[in-house]
Amino acid sequence: MTFRNLSLLAMLAVPALAVAAPATGDLALVQTHLQSVQSMTAAFSQTDRTGKVLTGVLTLKKPGKIRFQYEKGVPILIVGDGKALTFIDYSVKQVQRWPIGNSPLSVLLDPTRDMTRFAKIIPPIESNIVSVEANDPKHPEYGRITLIFIRSPGAPGGLMLQGWVALDSQNNRTTIRLSNQRFNASVSDKAFQWNDPRQGLGRK
Repeated sequence: MTFRNLSLLAMLAVPALAVAAPATGDLALVQTHLQSVQSMTAAFSQTDRTGKVLTGVLTLKKPGKIRFQYEKGVPILIVGDGKALTFIDYSVKQVQRWPIGNSPLSVLLDPTRDMTRFAKIIPPIESNIVSVEANDPKHPEYGRITLIFIRSPGAPGGLMLQGWVALDSQNNRTTIRLSNQRFNASVSDKAFQWNDPRQGLGRK
């Protein structure tokens, strides 16, 4: 598997579930925000450890649907269809799938998830920033992901998701930054279909 694939898969690694406690403070605000968002579209930029930047469009619809559509010329697609996350590399006709529940991104896709089972607030550098880290201390090979929000009174729950940072077990960092976020507009389920490179014109 190429480093590019490993970097992308790092941000989709599996967090374990710890003993739950009631969400309080900023963690409760984050959970309120996530429960208030039924759909989202945004432009994204992805930066890997070498500084290479890729851009694209993120589309999200709950429960369980997400699409990372990369810029023209990038043969990669990541799609969640409500049941599984699929990583497609059209350059090598490679398709990989795993349950959405096995990804920390499921916190963005499942409004019923209890964040206290796998996440904690990171002390902020600035008062208007809220950072939430998810990781499994029993399985460091899964890496960790940190969701970053900015306080925004006009956004759902008073928070705006700015992106996230994923760190794999080899300390390879992948950063996703969001812009032009739009919440709770109508999104068609057709947005989460994809062409299967293993089947020519077949569609999944």
